[in-house]
Amino acid sequence: MARYRDAKCRLCRREGAKLFLKGERCFKPSCAIEKRGATPPGQHGRDQRRTKVTGYGTQLREKQKVKRIYGMLEKQFRIFFEKAAQQKGVTGETLLSMLERRLDNAVFRLGFAINRRQGRQLVAHGHIAVNGRRVNIPSFFVRPGDRVSVIEGSRKNVHVMSAWQTASGRGRPSWLEVTDLEKMEGRVTALPRREDIDQDINEQLIVELYSK
Repeated sequence: MARYRDAKCRLCRREGAKLFLKGERCFKPSCAIEKRGATPPGQHGRDQRRTKVTGYGTQLREKQKVKRIYGMLEKQFRIFFEKAAQQKGVTGETLLSMLERRLDNAVFRLGFAINRRQGRQLVAHGHIAVNGRRVNIPSFFVRPGDRVSVIEGSRKNVHVMSAWQTASGRGRPSWLEVTDLEKMEGRVTALPRREDIDQDINEQLIVELYSK
């Protein structure tokens, strides 16, 4: 599977906003947005900020931003949108709810990982269980009532322990709750709602882009 291998901070600077891709570093003065400002990367970054952005350009940038927040490629993101469009309700909100329900995101939101990328690695490498059964598919959808936990042999993993110790400072959304601190276990209490997503996202722009 193709992956983005360049510097993650370049993505934040390109979108002109913090995407929180680097974990704890995003909250420190060493964050690229804090040090260099929201100017696009590259030699002509400042000149790019003067370029007039069209309506299509605004929609495209919003879609790219959400893709990068959740670490997805275009084909997979498009599939998610098409599934959201087929369901009842507001398409944009349904799309964000589906993205939040991905297992790699739930692992990050519960505090087992410092970012979604690390959450994806934990799932893919078999460190995470859902309802007591190991699941290694990052895009697996969690449902209300599901128990998500770190398997016993991985609870002393240095990266997992580090993320777990700082998780309370980041906060957790209302649709997830920690049920056992020692066993590193949490539970999905409800479906994610729009107000549970604390990042600045205008999902309607994505709907307008894909509806053309």
